[in-house]
Amino acid sequence: MKNRYLLTALIVALSATNLMAFDLQGHRGARGLMPENTLLAFARALSIGVSTLEFDTAVTKDGVVVISHNRGLDKALTRGTDNQWIKKSILIRDLTFEQLQQYDVGRIDPDSRAASRFAKQTSVDQTRIPSLQQVFDLVAKSGNTSVKFNIETKIDPSKPGETVDLEKFVAALLKVIEKNAMAERVTIQSFDWRSLQVVQKSNPQINTVYLTAQQQWLDNVKSVDGKASIWTAGFNLDDHQGDVGKLIRAAGGKIWSPFFGDLTPALIEQAHLNGLQVIPWTVNDETAMESLIKLGVDGLISDYPDRLRQVIAKNGLELPPATPVNP
Repeated sequence: MKNRYLLTALIVALSATNLMAFDLQGHRGARGLMPENTLLAFARALSIGVSTLEFDTAVTKDGVVVISHNRGLDKALTRGTDNQWIKKSILIRDLTFEQLQQYDVGRIDPDSRAASRFAKQTSVDQTRIPSLQQVFDLVAKSGNTSVKFNIETKIDPSKPGETVDLEKFVAALLKVIEKNAMAERVTIQSFDWRSLQVVQKSNPQINTVYLTAQQQWLDNVKSVDGKASIWTAGFNLDDHQGDVGKLIRAAGGKIWSPFFGDLTPALIEQAHLNGLQVIPWTVNDETAMESLIKLGVDGLISDYPDRLRQVIAKNGLELPPATPVNP
């Protein structure tokens, strides 16, 4: 009898998951199409039609939350007032917002690896790094009242001196979110789960997203010598039989965002049994998109939201509205 009740509960849970609208997330706005993490990229994503704008944040010397993938200015994306590519990265924490606005991030250095990866990205000179407030203002201007924001805190626990203090970082981020009454439309994600713990305690209304990678270039969940990873806020994978889903649930998470190459059908099924939504990053190949959709993921993050939208439509899933806006 007990097993019958468990089976019924599982069927109900899985049915509810299937009924939820698929989460089409534009990575760094629309990185494959426009300069990443800029108002231009977010406007392009809105005009294509996404359910979520995904982007990264840093905090300036004067406490302004800005949109940047790196903790410092990216040499492959940044030119100074002399129109030359910067020779050395500068930490965003060491610049005021006004100083940050002197840099142009409207194109990719043609000699960089990124240029070949995103050869179809449109260049727009005199493009600046925006603040989070400017992103919220852009969406308000578009009239889109349903699009969500998946905001990453770019904090590395092994390099604490490269960002403002973790507590100050999260406090600055929450201040902008709460000022704009965006708590219900925001998720906060991070590889550094310490920041997610602070969010959960400071504003339980905001959903947190647990980012993971289990690769040679980064494994942020693997226990080391029996101790928890420095990334997982003290939660130890070894204490949960190596099950990442159970580890995330123990940390209080409801959304798992893994590197898509780490996923298997069994892991997706197990994550759903653990009560997690699964939204992999960053998927740009249409065949991979379709395969993951058929395996039952709850959303996908892509540099090419236009491609993802076509695949979603092909599979008969609900599409978010397109809302063109001039940045």
